[in-house]
Amino acid sequence: MNSLLPAANTAGYTMPPTWRLLTKTGYFLGLSGAIGTTITYATAVRPALRAAERGGSADDAAVLRGRSAACAAWAGVVLLAAGYFQLAARVARAGKGTPFGDALAPDRIWHFLRTPAAKGAWIAQGTVYLVQNLALLAAAAAMIALFVPAVRRHADRVVLAALPAALAVTLIAAVPTTTPAGPDRWLDLVLDQVHIVSGTVWLGGLALLVALAATRGRLGEGAGLIWARVWQRFGLVAMVCVGAVTVSGLWLSWKHVGGVSQLWTTGYGVALLVKVLLVGGLVTAGAFNQFWLMPRITRARLADDTATLRELTLGHFPKVVWGEVALGLAVLVVLPFIAGSARTEAGDPKAVFSGGVLAAGAALVAALAVSLYATAKASDHLARRPSATATATATV
Repeated sequence: MNSLLPAANTAGYTMPPTWRLLTKTGYFLGLSGAIGTTITYATAVRPALRAAERGGSADDAAVLRGRSAACAAWAGVVLLAAGYFQLAARVARAGKGTPFGDALAPDRIWHFLRTPAAKGAWIAQGTVYLVQNLALLAAAAAMIALFVPAVRRHADRVVLAALPAALAVTLIAAVPTTTPAGPDRWLDLVLDQVHIVSGTVWLGGLALLVALAATRGRLGEGAGLIWARVWQRFGLVAMVCVGAVTVSGLWLSWKHVGGVSQLWTTGYGVALLVKVLLVGGLVTAGAFNQFWLMPRITRARLADDTATLRELTLGHFPKVVWGEVALGLAVLVVLPFIAGSARTEAGDPKAVFSGGVLAAGAALVAALAVSLYATAKASDHLARRPSATATATATV
């Protein structure tokens, strides 16, 4: 990472070992697949498929439901493998010098999970990880079961059942073993989970929709209407995720970065800056979708222009989303490098929480909510404007 910005003073930065980089990236990839797939299916894909079945497009709905089930099944496989390696990484980190290869041994993992609680803790950390991994096994098993044709016929129920278990994987891991000291520590726990869940829904959802768009050749001419509903619903989900990632990300950055200059003068800051730039690319692509593609999709839908609707939803839109998926994968690669704290590297004191900070945060949340609402209204306004072609036709 030092090669990214050679001028950065990274003397206080400790580069994570390779196994840590791989396991953490893999873990969040697994979470993105499990959480993103289940939530996106429940909130965007499933309602669109049910509407298509009522509208007489049962064949197209069956194709997309089958592909969704296959994606969920593979997401379960990735989650299971990533969860095991992440657990081994926890063992290696707790073992004070335990080689990662040795930490993969089941007996070492079991010993780690059964370690007694530390003095003053209300529960052992190993117990927390044991419960977390039981939830992971439940989520992965439900999703992997979708490889079985008989189970796949009940894909809706299986995915909805796996959804809370997938969320529990990250939420349980955040349970503190001792009572957090101060409201800012509680905010750390809550906003960290908000950041993880919203980010995994956003990235995992994009990946699912790209995979579903690959069924284009098997869909009928009227499939554009199904996809218009899917993209519109997911647009709302993504907008909420953007807001949540922004608010939680700013809080976490304030806790660990003492000044703007630390973004290029510390190892932590360099990694965070790269991540911010990648997320900025994601937001820019999302804005393009919201202000250019979605209005055109809405106009084509209102005009009953099935050919244009199909090309926009299954041609143009997936191309942009492919770019977003690539940026999302890059974010996951950079994520493990964000280790430690820029404040610590720079010798700055810890961030001090106060009522003023809380008030500023509340004002930011309100301003962001207004901004997202204005974005939705602006997109809707653009959709209701007549296109240049329609205006020219009307004039003639």
